[in-house]
Amino acid sequence: MPDETAAAPIERPHHEGLEARIADAITPTLEHMGYELVRVQVQGKERPTVQIMADRVDGTQFTVSDCENISHAAGAVLDVDDPIKGEWMLEVSSPGIDRPLTRAKDWNRYAGHVATLELNIPQDGRKRFRGVALGADAEVVRMRLEDGTEASFPRGNMRRAKLVLTDELIAASAAERGVPADDEAEPEAASPPPSKRN
Repeated sequence: MPDETAAAPIERPHHEGLEARIADAITPTLEHMGYELVRVQVQGKERPTVQIMADRVDGTQFTVSDCENISHAAGAVLDVDDPIKGEWMLEVSSPGIDRPLTRAKDWNRYAGHVATLELNIPQDGRKRFRGVALGADAEVVRMRLEDGTEASFPRGNMRRAKLVLTDELIAASAAERGVPADDEAEPEAASPPPSKRN
């Protein structure tokens, strides 16, 4: 009989190409340390920047110390795995209030808030949509679009999605943390200046 008290597996965001290789390399270490990977993004060509965005598994507030811990651990893993030839930079941050929506749990947690979505392949003649997040499962995300219609989008066709910073989102985030909404203007936790790698 399965143990119902066992923790549910952590849902990992989908990445492709180089970003998938980096995510696959660092995710086991981050999860062992008590973090969930939210997104890996590589920007730039001459000296690329690897951006790692993560959450704490326990749901507590992400701090600069968390950024430093992840930066040291992920940097060590990537120095060994060596996915990028030549010099590169590493940045670590929390998702912030207007976070990217990369997992079903993000869509479900923030259902009722405004989001934007960009697709790889057009649907109904367009790639970009804005509306209220209605939730997601393993296959699709659902939104109520600005014209009032509801639409479903295959998760495999999502290029990027994120929350829109609204007064309602700020208030909900503040309530989650037990602080007045006026105090919620603090920036997302971000790592100290990016570390340079060779």
